[in-house]
Amino acid sequence: MGFFSRQFANVVEWKEFRDDMIFYKWSNNEIKKGSRLIIRPGQDAIFMFNGKIEGIFKDEGDYDIESQIIPFLSTLKGFKFGFNSGMRAEVLFVNTKEFITKWGTQNAINIPAPSLPGGMPIRANGTVSFKVSDYVKLIDKIAGVRDSYFVEDVRLRIRSVLDQLLMKWISKEGKDMFNLQANAFDIAAGIKTDLDMQLFDSGLAVTGFNIMSFTYPEEIQNMINKNASHSMVGDLSRYQQISMTDGIASGKVKGGGTAADMAGMMMGMNVANQMMQNINQQATNNQNSTNPAEGTKPNFCPNCGHKSSGANFCPNCGQKLV
Repeated sequence: MGFFSRQFANVVEWKEFRDDMIFYKWSNNEIKKGSRLIIRPGQDAIFMFNGKIEGIFKDEGDYDIESQIIPFLSTLKGFKFGFNSGMRAEVLFVNTKEFITKWGTQNAINIPAPSLPGGMPIRANGTVSFKVSDYVKLIDKIAGVRDSYFVEDVRLRIRSVLDQLLMKWISKEGKDMFNLQANAFDIAAGIKTDLDMQLFDSGLAVTGFNIMSFTYPEEIQNMINKNASHSMVGDLSRYQQISMTDGIASGKVKGGGTAADMAGMMMGMNVANQMMQNINQQATNNQNSTNPAEGTKPNFCPNCGHKSSGANFCPNCGQKLV
């Protein structure tokens, strides 16, 4: 029974197909006489012998290996099946679709910033797409030693170099650290080019790289939002005043505590100080408008309205004019 079981034909196919699997290697001993090859949509089948590519088949269908496949193999085209022997060959099934996976920084990246000695801690996330582009490189670097390969394997490799690429392209040409989203397209384009070179030797090509968002530390993001809402970037004094007012109005600074008392006292002092400045300014303006400068003679007598002609006393009523 064991002797005849070896003569049973094989069905060479990718049985447990997964969307996240990049390739699958069929290596079930020998391919027997009468075996068939099944290629489904989105798959390429690569026949390999002694680690080298013998033939690549891209059209979906159900093929008789002896009559429809072997005649097209490089060194095995004259192979004849024996009664008790088969063809020792491997078949690599490759998923030809474009893969898309999400990425995100595992830890915050400290981007150098002139005003921050330790750098600006920034996180980012987005998507990256790729596909198999070179079967020879894929087999030489990966498929030669592995039976399968997954999107997660590629994602881990991308993540291992992504932090350095983000730092490089964010810092390049002095990007605005507080408005990185406006430069997201240029940053993503640079990373895509570098990332494609990183995967080139593995037979993979990066077809797209997208940055969905940049994330700042909470206190930095709050400051950016506050500055934007009040349109007062750089006016620290006004920012502090409005922040204090907003805190009391929103109930975040409540009465009965030391923080509330200090806040109320500070706001009261600021209001009183502003009022005194306004009163003093108004008094100064009134004095300047009503009292002429010392030593200046009026052109007309303030008592009778007679023209003074530059005299020290009014020639009409005797009113002193200086």
